[in-house]
Amino acid sequence: MKNNSSVKNVKINDAFWTPIQNMVIDKVMPFQADILEDKNPTAEKSHAIQNFRIAAGEAEGEFYGMVFQDTDVAKWLEAAAYALSIRKDEALEKKADEYIALIGRAQEPDGYLNTYFTVKEPERKWQNLQECHELYCSGHMIEAAVAYYEATGKDSLLNIMRRNADLICERFGEGKTRGVPGHQEIELALYRLYQVTGEDKYLQTAQYFLDERGQEPDYLTEEAKKRGWFHWGLNTKDRLYAQNHIPVREQSKAVGHSVRAVYMYTAMAAVASETGDAGLLAACRNLWENIVNKQMYITGGIGSSHIGEAFTIDYDLPNDTVYAETCASIAMVFFARQMLEIKPMGEYADIMEKQLYNGILSGMQLDGTRFFYVNPLEVVPGVSGNVPGHKHVLQARPEWYRCACCPPNVARLVTSLGHYAWGENDKNVFNHLYFGGSVDLKCAGGVNITCETNYPWEGTVCYKVAPKKDTAEFALAIRIPAWSDEWILTVNKSPCKAEIKDGYAYIKRKWQKGDEILLTLCMKPQRICSNTKVRENAGCVALTRGPLVYCIEEYENGTDLSAIRLPRSSEIICEKIDDKLIGNVVVLKAEGTRMTSDDALYSKTPPKGEAVTLHAIPYYTWGNRESGGMRVWLLEE
Repeated sequence: MKNNSSVKNVKINDAFWTPIQNMVIDKVMPFQADILEDKNPTAEKSHAIQNFRIAAGEAEGEFYGMVFQDTDVAKWLEAAAYALSIRKDEALEKKADEYIALIGRAQEPDGYLNTYFTVKEPERKWQNLQECHELYCSGHMIEAAVAYYEATGKDSLLNIMRRNADLICERFGEGKTRGVPGHQEIELALYRLYQVTGEDKYLQTAQYFLDERGQEPDYLTEEAKKRGWFHWGLNTKDRLYAQNHIPVREQSKAVGHSVRAVYMYTAMAAVASETGDAGLLAACRNLWENIVNKQMYITGGIGSSHIGEAFTIDYDLPNDTVYAETCASIAMVFFARQMLEIKPMGEYADIMEKQLYNGILSGMQLDGTRFFYVNPLEVVPGVSGNVPGHKHVLQARPEWYRCACCPPNVARLVTSLGHYAWGENDKNVFNHLYFGGSVDLKCAGGVNITCETNYPWEGTVCYKVAPKKDTAEFALAIRIPAWSDEWILTVNKSPCKAEIKDGYAYIKRKWQKGDEILLTLCMKPQRICSNTKVRENAGCVALTRGPLVYCIEEYENGTDLSAIRLPRSSEIICEKIDDKLIGNVVVLKAEGTRMTSDDALYSKTPPKGEAVTLHAIPYYTWGNRESGGMRVWLLEE
């Protein structure tokens, strides 16, 4: 079923991403470790490492934190694994090994691993899958175990989590105890464990959890009746929230909690790619189209409602009350990459790119010390963070959260970027994302490709091919992004005839060492309009350049951003700046109009216009200078 597979032996040496990766390794990882160990007095208390010490019998005290607090450690370990695959770091590896040893000591003899239930409520294990996230916690730790084994060759955490996964497989499945996770994640993790071990039981249990979801009688409803107690008090009648309303193969519209949903869709695509399950694949495709074409913000954000962190209805995309959790954008990268495994289509890589440069990077302060959970498209001082319905929308990134799923999730994604850039099969090499660096591929007996680019600020991408054989015949398929209206492709400085298929330009030839391909993309700024059914964007446009979405802030444009108009006739000008707070970036400028009115709330006198210069910055950089208003969608004049 697989048409291409991801490539892990990628070295990123990129003007844009390498500094971010280094910052995550050198600053974010130690910063987050200090928080996990409660060494940062100004940040929200974590207690996650202390929970493991208590569970291991090495400390006294009470469990503290969310019921899924263990996952903060798991995601940190997964990020550490990817960081160690980028470059050696003895201090980081030592810290990770210490955590892993502690986790092993906290594991119970039968393989059970969950500090909340070991410490606080051991008599209630496996009784509340809907709310208490035991399978979710196991899933994240399994993913960390696989990543750490692949990066370092060390199998301590892998062995710990295989025992835990064996316990899950022995308990749940056909003819065993019935069960469905409230928060999906275990399905994807078991698939990854199957990939690295080759043991069918892990794939079979992942498929069981998918198959059982939405079946009648609904497991989560029946479980709640049986146990008679609640942890969060979730409404068991709301079956949309956890996507258990109908069987997964019948689902065609994204509903409920957005992160849970897209983790599940990723697992569905993974199982479909392995088994050839046409029903799962068709459902994945329908769900993808619904999200991307009807429920996604221009920044890539998904999950428009803060109530349930959820999808709502098609075209309901408010800008100032948006949720758009950072984790949900990360989940879309997972989903897109897994869909690429099934069929290389440019639209999947386009969404990966949109998320990486916009919806995910915006979730982290540029210095790596503060994080957004919510990624708004409009911030209004005095309203955002204060008025009911807007309190979740913040003007500045907090240092940490009591529910801290997003910060370590950003770290694990940024350090694993190389996994998303390339794919290959026997006849083709696929370049999905334009990252400077190099990749070693198995195709055609082995080939090394280096990539040089100053993307996303410039649209030129240069590839140099070095096959191990004197000549190697294969097709290099380079994605042509949907945002690019004009592009040029040359091979050895001569015009190139390429087959354009599903968003990729296929260059098939017998390659020789030294062959050079040059892709040049037009980076002209663009005005983007939204569907007229998105009522919040009526009369507005958004500015983009290449993969980047832009916004305006009070910092350059003054207060009351809703009073600014962008004339349709104004030329959008690019200017490269070096700002000590937002970096060396390309900003956009245009002649605009600021509208002013008299003091009356309502008046027969229309507002008056004053000429101003509008300054727009990349969306991911907002909130890094002064706290204030921000706006993506601009009223057009």
